[in-house]
Amino acid sequence: MALLPSEVDDYLTALAGVGLSDVVLDEMEARARELRFPIVGRAVGRHLELQARAIGAQRVMELGSGYGYSAYFFARAVGEEGRVICTDGDPDNAAHAEGYLRRAGLWDRIDYRVGDALESFAAVEGEFDVVYCDIDKDGYPDAWEAARDRVRVGGMFICDNTLWSGRVAGLVVEPPEYDKVTPAITAMTRAVADDDRYVHSLVPLRDGVLVALRVA
Repeated sequence: MALLPSEVDDYLTALAGVGLSDVVLDEMEARARELRFPIVGRAVGRHLELQARAIGAQRVMELGSGYGYSAYFFARAVGEEGRVICTDGDPDNAAHAEGYLRRAGLWDRIDYRVGDALESFAAVEGEFDVVYCDIDKDGYPDAWEAARDRVRVGGMFICDNTLWSGRVAGLVVEPPEYDKVTPAITAMTRAVADDDRYVHSLVPLRDGVLVALRVA
């Protein structure tokens, strides 16, 4: 859900499409509309690419990748020598991601792992330039705990859905069953804010994108 007025959201989406014409990306967005599959959308995708490019990211870990929409933008950012490690519990999503990203000429930059995101993360050694979190929301605190020491100094922790349709600020939003994970989102966001090794900002694009730069 976008919290900005629809006209503003449409303007940002259109602006994000300037200079980015790709039938594969169009098809990925059409699939999301057809299946009501949650993707970050083009404006956030461009923001993710911008953040990754700004720090010269070469190694990105995605916790929760779906069928590769956000990975499309990270793969553009890391370039031919970079690597984006994707995770998802659904092998069908992995198959669709390969189909889309191979056609987009980006698959050779992808390492897609099917299974629990945090288990997959633990199985990969080393630090990352970017750790991106978009898993089930009740897992956000655990994702931050796993990621906070594995982002290099000068790298970023980025997390989607951190406004959660305004629920984090006390808005009453349907459906009510989504309220149960709001405390997990706010707990993670507060933990990031309280970590003096990071400088953070919560950007109100679509459903809120938390960006935290590790400075120490």
